[in-house]
Amino acid sequence: MHIHEFQEMMRRLYFHRDSERGVKGTFDWLVDEVEELREALEKGEKTETEREFADVIAWLASLANITDIDLEKAALDKYLGKCPKCLHAPCRCTF
Repeated sequence: MHIHEFQEMMRRLYFHRDSERGVKGTFDWLVDEVEELREALEKGEKTETEREFADVIAWLASLANITDIDLEKAALDKYLGKCPKCLHAPCRCTF
């Protein structure tokens, strides 16, 4: 499944509810899910961590849907095979 296919699935499942919640409410849910992901990573439990990753990407797709952003296009426009800062693959940025 491609990113745009996943995003469209989230649109079919949740767009009506998400659009009623609005950008701020949906963003707040995304932030909550990222926090749950952090907690799962700290526990080190793989199944729980996988579920939280799924929740984060689902809420990100929902937020993109209600803001009319194509996630796949945005990601590929910025990260098409190279680092967007140093323009190399692999990245050669110094941190």
